[in-house]
Order: sequence, then structure tokens, then C-alpha cells
Amino acid sequence: MSCSNLTMLVSSKPSLSDPSNLSFRSVLNPFQLPSQNPTSCTPSRSSSTQVQCGLRELRTRIDSVKNTQKITEAMKLVAAAKVRRAQEAVVNARPFSETLVEVLYNINEQLQTEDVDIPLTKVRPVKKVALVVVTGDRGLCGGFNNAIIKKAENRIKELKELGLEYTVISVGKKGNSYFLRRPYIPVDRFLEGGSLPTAKEAQAIADDVFSLFVSEEVDKVELLYTKFVSLVKSDPVIHTLLPLSPKGEICDINGVCVDAAEDEFFRLTTKEGKLTVERDVVRTKTLDYSPILQFEQDPVQILDALLPLYLNSQILRALQESLASELAARMSAMSNATDNASDLKKRLSIVYNRERQAKITGEILEIVAGANALQ
Repeated sequence: MSCSNLTMLVSSKPSLSDPSNLSFRSVLNPFQLPSQNPTSCTPSRSSSTQVQCGLRELRTRIDSVKNTQKITEAMKLVAAAKVRRAQEAVVNARPFSETLVEVLYNINEQLQTEDVDIPLTKVRPVKKVALVVVTGDRGLCGGFNNAIIKKAENRIKELKELGLEYTVISVGKKGNSYFLRRPYIPVDRFLEGGSLPTAKEAQAIADDVFSLFVSEEVDKVELLYTKFVSLVKSDPVIHTLLPLSPKGEICDINGVCVDAAEDEFFRLTTKEGKLTVERDVVRTKTLDYSPILQFEQDPVQILDALLPLYLNSQILRALQESLASELAARMSAMSNATDNASDLKKRLSIVYNRERQAKITGEILEIVAGANALQ
């Protein structure tokens, strides 16, 4: 039965002063079936329940919501599996980074009394800043990409207010498309990431920022990426990438050095048929560096070799954390979409059952009325 064949509006609480509201048919059919917009299937939450389509359209809408729910549930599980691997990559890379920091720290202790010139640690007056902006390659991850792009916009605004020049190195398809649509923002290079960050991708970024800094085209390099905090939280951060600290520390733009040795490690399990997460805090252990160890080469030569390697490792870690944050955001977004689809399916099913019951009741009344007319 189409929507245009049934037209009725009855309040859920009929007034006793109006006898027309107390008819037998209107009490048994507390629905409004307007003839306008017969293809719309949106249930209303007003005092009188409104159904704006027929049974066939409602069945089609319910089937569509069911299919959407299956897709979002599958995407949630895929993102959960990928974010697990991404976080494992971050934790597994920690021993190398921490050991490298210890080596740099001890070499720096030996060089405290010497006057050495190391290009990557040279601090000079800042006239131009390079911003390495790391975004994702795909959407459907909530506000992940918007958050880091907004962070970059705010930083660019601050640099303009300070009267400093800037250039952008964009990493990720979403960031590339954003900056391509804004030609007034100077971009030095566009780079695309892969499904899983590799040392080769990090080396391409490191080579670019290294050449810009050593050639004095820029005086400072800042890295903007999304730091992975937990499955439900990630923070866009800005770290000073160059000049490097001789001790091998990573500091933010305010000079506050970051200790990221503690990582959240989680296991995906099932409880009562639903996906759950068990969290643990893991602090990576590294071997103590012997203070009596001596170097055969000149410490300056060792620093020249280790600092680019350390620069590469920090960029790789930023790419890994950004990927983990993107996958966690997608997992959360798909979880919310699945819950919304389930709620919408439930509400549409209630509306469908009520309309089907009203249709059956109306047909019974027509049969009874016809039988009474024949008597």
C-alpha cells in the first residue's frame, strides 16, 4: 500500500473534548501517513509518530542500513588488526633509538671540552622554517587529518606573525591534496606514504630536510605529526627536528624535551562475543652503556655518521606513530558508525512493525465494515 492511499494524523494523547479523536479507527491507527515525500523514510520523534513512506520503502531502507553496518564492522576489525601491527613496529624500533641516544650522549660528554663544528647541531638565527607535515593517505578516520592540518595552519599563522618565512614538506595524500588546492602556501616537496612506513621512505624525507638545512636554505626544521597516545586518544604535536640536540634528544618548539620511552601496548580479545582491548604499559629495556668504552675513530667522525642515522630513525618513528594514530581513529570512527547503524536499524524496525500492524488492522476493519453492510 503506497503512502498516498493512507492519510491520517492522530495525537498519541487524544483530547476528550474533541469527539472526532475518539473514533474506533483513529485509536487503532495512531500514525500519520502524509502523501508528501513518499520516498522519504525518516521517522520522527515528535509526540505523534510519523511514518513518511510505505512498507516497501522501509524494508529497502532497513536492508541498506544492515549492509552498511556489515561494512563498517568489517572496516573496524581490519583497522584493529592493522593498528596492532603498527604499534608493534613502534615498540620494536624503541631499543635501537634508545641505544643510539645513549651513544650520542656519551660521545657528547667526551666532546664537552672540545670545540667541534657539527652541521646538524649548528644553531643559527632563524629566518626561514621548514614544516614537515605528516597526514594520512585515506579518509573515514574521523577528525584525524583535519586535526594535524589545523595544527599546521596555526603554526603557519604564528610564523607569519613573527615575520618568518616558511616552506612545507607534505607527507601523505590528504595533506598533498589540501596544499595543492592552496597555491599561496609554498611547498618544497610532495611525498606519499605507503601502507606501512619503511626506512626507505623516512630516508627520502631525511635527505630532503638535510639538504635544506645544511645548504642554509632553512634555519630550522619542525616535524608535525600525530602522536599515538591510546586507542581513543592521539595528539597532534610539533617537534624541532633540526638543529639536532647533541645529546640526541627530541624537543618541542618550546625547548621541552620529550621522553617517549613508555608505550601503550594492547591485545585485542573477545569478551561475550564482542571485541575488547586489554592495555599494558611497556617500557623498553636497553643495555647500560659502559662508561669505560673508548672509540677508535675521532668522536667528530662518529657524530657525523650517527646524527643522520638518528634523524632517519626519528622520522621513521613519527611516520609509524602517525599511522598508528590514523588506524586507531579509523577503528573508533567505524565503531561509532556501526553503533549508529544498529540504533537506526532498531528505530526503523519499530516504525516498520507499527505501520505493518496499522495496515493489517485497517484491512480487517474494511472487511468487517463490508460484512456489516451486507447484513
